[in-house]
Amino acid sequence: MEAFVQSMMVQLGPFGIGLLMFLENVFPPIPSELIMPLAGYLATQGDMNILTVIAAGTVGSLLGTLPWYYLGRRLGHEGVRRLARTHGRWLTMSPSDVDAASDRFKRHGNSSVLLGRLIPTVRTLISVPAGVSNMALGQFLVFSSIGTLLWTAALAFAGFLLGQAYSVIQDYVDPISTAVLVILVGVYIFRVATFKEEPE
Repeated sequence: MEAFVQSMMVQLGPFGIGLLMFLENVFPPIPSELIMPLAGYLATQGDMNILTVIAAGTVGSLLGTLPWYYLGRRLGHEGVRRLARTHGRWLTMSPSDVDAASDRFKRHGNSSVLLGRLIPTVRTLISVPAGVSNMALGQFLVFSSIGTLLWTAALAFAGFLLGQAYSVIQDYVDPISTAVLVILVGVYIFRVATFKEEPE
């Protein structure tokens, strides 16, 4: 997997980073915890500037939040609850999960978007209650941008600071990232298998 991610970045440059981060948000095939540190490492090789890497990752990630935001905005609270009731097993999300997410958003508002973008797994889903609550698009983008920038910059600088040391551990990165993906898929299958339908 590490080889695939690296080839995308080498061939497509900043666009490849943005594309991978966009996909990571829409449907997480590859975790940002792999994409951005590797992109930061490539910046030490002179292929890209570290600021360009961070900007590409931030823009791609931010664009990836918009489909979820507009889904929440278009369907509204009851619509998302119906979606969760109808397809909840495959989304591993129940109507009560939707209620809980909306309640958290109402309590914490803008800060929940900013902080949510710094938490793995929550990073994408926080966009849905923001849309459901009709948070102004401008506000959503501002707070999402701040959280996204902090997240991508931290990961990119981690890879950048490792520099040449990354080449020492890169032989371990691919099997570890593959194992992480297998675990994520396993967790998803387990959640689907053990999902409990809520009564009407």
